[in-house]
Amino acid sequence: MFTQTDYVVDGNAAAALNGRMSVIRNREYAQRIKDFSGLRFGKISPTDIDAFLEFGNRLFVFIETKFGDSPIPYGQGLALERLCDACHTEVRGSLLLIASYDSSGDIDVSMAIVRKYRYEGKWHEAPDMTVREVIEIFINKYGL
Repeated sequence: MFTQTDYVVDGNAAAALNGRMSVIRNREYAQRIKDFSGLRFGKISPTDIDAFLEFGNRLFVFIETKFGDSPIPYGQGLALERLCDACHTEVRGSLLLIASYDSSGDIDVSMAIVRKYRYEGKWHEAPDMTVREVIEIFINKYGL
Protein backbone atom coordinates (compact mmCIF):
# COMPACT_ATOMS: atom_id res chain seq x y z
CA MET A 1 0.00 0.00 0.00
CA PHE A 2 1.23 3.48 -0.84
CA THR A 3 1.72 6.09 1.85
CA GLN A 4 1.83 9.87 1.56
CA THR A 5 5.61 9.74 1.51
CA ASP A 6 5.45 7.61 -1.66
CA TYR A 7 4.23 10.69 -3.51
CA VAL A 8 6.94 13.30 -3.76
CA VAL A 9 7.65 16.27 -6.01
CA ASP A 10 11.35 17.08 -6.37
CA GLY A 11 11.95 15.11 -3.17
CA ASN A 12 9.30 17.08 -1.28
CA ALA A 13 6.16 15.27 -0.12
CA ALA A 14 4.64 18.50 1.23
CA ALA A 15 4.85 20.11 -2.22
CA ALA A 16 3.03 17.13 -3.69
CA LEU A 17 0.21 17.65 -1.22
CA ASN A 18 0.04 21.40 -1.91
CA GLY A 19 -1.16 21.12 -5.51
CA ARG A 20 2.07 21.08 -7.48
CA MET A 21 1.30 17.59 -8.80
CA SER A 22 -1.63 18.93 -10.82
CA VAL A 23 0.61 21.17 -12.93
CA ILE A 24 2.59 19.83 -15.88
CA ARG A 25 6.21 20.34 -14.90
CA ASN A 26 7.78 19.05 -18.11
CA ARG A 27 5.71 20.23 -21.09
CA GLU A 28 8.04 18.59 -23.64
CA TYR A 29 7.69 15.18 -21.97
CA ALA A 30 3.90 15.54 -21.69
CA GLN A 31 3.66 16.08 -25.46
CA ARG A 32 5.47 12.85 -26.34
CA ILE A 33 3.34 10.31 -28.21
CA LYS A 34 2.84 6.98 -26.48
CA ASP A 35 2.60 4.02 -28.88
CA PHE A 36 0.06 1.44 -27.72
CA SER A 37 -0.08 -0.48 -31.00
CA GLY A 38 1.59 -3.50 -29.39
CA LEU A 39 -1.28 -3.72 -26.90
CA ARG A 40 -4.02 -4.50 -29.39
CA PHE A 41 -5.91 -7.76 -28.73
CA GLY A 42 -8.31 -8.39 -31.61
CA LYS A 43 -10.77 -5.50 -31.47
CA ILE A 44 -9.62 -4.47 -27.99
CA SER A 45 -7.11 -1.64 -27.67
CA PRO A 46 -6.09 0.68 -24.80
CA THR A 47 -8.00 3.80 -23.94
CA ASP A 48 -7.16 6.67 -21.63
CA ILE A 49 -8.75 8.71 -18.89
CA ASP A 50 -8.04 12.44 -18.90
CA ALA A 51 -8.21 12.74 -15.10
CA PHE A 52 -8.91 10.73 -11.98
CA LEU A 53 -9.54 12.08 -8.48
CA GLU A 54 -9.82 9.97 -5.35
CA PHE A 55 -11.24 11.35 -2.12
CA GLY A 56 -10.26 9.10 0.79
CA ASN A 57 -11.62 5.95 -0.91
CA ARG A 58 -15.12 7.44 -0.47
CA LEU A 59 -15.50 9.09 -3.87
CA PHE A 60 -13.82 8.32 -7.19
CA VAL A 61 -14.13 10.86 -10.02
CA PHE A 62 -13.20 9.98 -13.60
CA ILE A 63 -13.03 12.83 -16.12
CA GLU A 64 -13.03 12.60 -19.92
CA THR A 65 -12.80 15.78 -21.96
CA LYS A 66 -13.54 16.31 -25.64
CA PHE A 67 -13.17 19.32 -27.90
CA GLY A 68 -16.53 20.96 -28.65
CA ASP A 69 -19.15 18.34 -29.38
CA SER A 70 -16.69 15.64 -30.49
CA PRO A 71 -18.18 12.24 -29.74
CA ILE A 72 -16.63 9.68 -27.44
CA PRO A 73 -15.67 6.56 -29.39
CA TYR A 74 -17.98 3.63 -28.56
CA GLY A 75 -15.26 1.44 -27.05
CA GLN A 76 -13.86 4.21 -24.87
CA GLY A 77 -17.32 5.18 -23.66
CA LEU A 78 -18.19 1.59 -22.82
CA ALA A 79 -14.91 1.06 -20.95
CA LEU A 80 -15.32 4.26 -18.91
CA GLU A 81 -18.95 3.44 -18.12
CA ARG A 82 -18.03 -0.07 -16.94
CA LEU A 83 -15.11 1.22 -14.86
CA CYS A 84 -17.29 3.83 -13.16
CA ASP A 85 -20.05 1.32 -12.43
CA ALA A 86 -17.60 -1.30 -11.12
CA CYS A 87 -16.03 1.18 -8.68
CA HIS A 88 -19.35 2.32 -7.23
CA THR A 89 -20.18 0.45 -4.01
CA GLU A 90 -22.35 0.94 -0.92
CA VAL A 91 -19.48 2.77 0.80
CA ARG A 92 -17.84 4.51 -2.17
CA GLY A 93 -19.36 6.68 -4.85
CA SER A 94 -18.02 6.70 -8.38
CA LEU A 95 -18.65 9.53 -10.80
CA LEU A 96 -17.77 9.80 -14.50
CA LEU A 97 -17.84 13.28 -16.04
CA ILE A 98 -17.91 13.87 -19.79
CA ALA A 99 -16.93 17.50 -20.40
CA SER A 100 -16.33 19.82 -23.34
CA TYR A 101 -13.82 22.58 -23.94
CA ASP A 102 -13.46 25.03 -26.83
CA SER A 103 -9.98 26.48 -26.32
CA SER A 104 -7.18 25.80 -28.77
CA GLY A 105 -4.46 26.33 -26.15
CA ASP A 106 -4.05 24.89 -22.69
CA ILE A 107 -7.26 23.50 -21.17
CA ASP A 108 -8.45 24.48 -17.70
CA VAL A 109 -10.31 21.25 -17.01
CA SER A 110 -11.97 22.72 -13.91
CA MET A 111 -13.82 25.16 -16.19
CA ALA A 112 -14.81 22.66 -18.90
CA ILE A 113 -18.58 22.31 -19.25
CA VAL A 114 -20.01 18.94 -18.20
CA ARG A 115 -22.13 17.45 -20.99
CA LYS A 116 -23.33 14.58 -18.86
CA TYR A 117 -22.26 12.51 -15.90
CA ARG A 118 -22.64 8.91 -14.80
CA TYR A 119 -23.52 8.06 -11.21
CA GLU A 120 -25.14 4.99 -9.64
CA GLY A 121 -25.25 3.22 -13.01
CA LYS A 122 -27.21 5.97 -14.77
CA TRP A 123 -26.44 8.90 -17.06
CA HIS A 124 -27.56 12.37 -15.94
CA GLU A 125 -27.59 15.78 -17.63
CA ALA A 126 -25.62 18.66 -16.09
CA PRO A 127 -26.67 21.77 -18.00
CA ASP A 128 -24.25 24.71 -17.84
CA MET A 129 -22.18 23.33 -14.98
CA THR A 130 -18.40 23.21 -14.88
CA VAL A 131 -16.36 20.17 -13.90
CA ARG A 132 -15.46 21.85 -10.63
CA GLU A 133 -19.10 22.70 -9.82
CA VAL A 134 -20.27 19.11 -10.36
CA ILE A 135 -17.41 17.68 -8.30
CA GLU A 136 -18.17 20.12 -5.46
CA ILE A 137 -21.78 18.90 -5.38
CA PHE A 138 -20.58 15.33 -4.87
CA ILE A 139 -17.90 16.33 -2.34
CA ASN A 140 -20.69 17.91 -0.29
CA LYS A 141 -22.99 14.91 -0.84
CA TYR A 142 -20.32 12.62 0.65
CA GLY A 143 -19.41 15.05 3.44
CA LEU A 144 -15.83 15.36 2.26
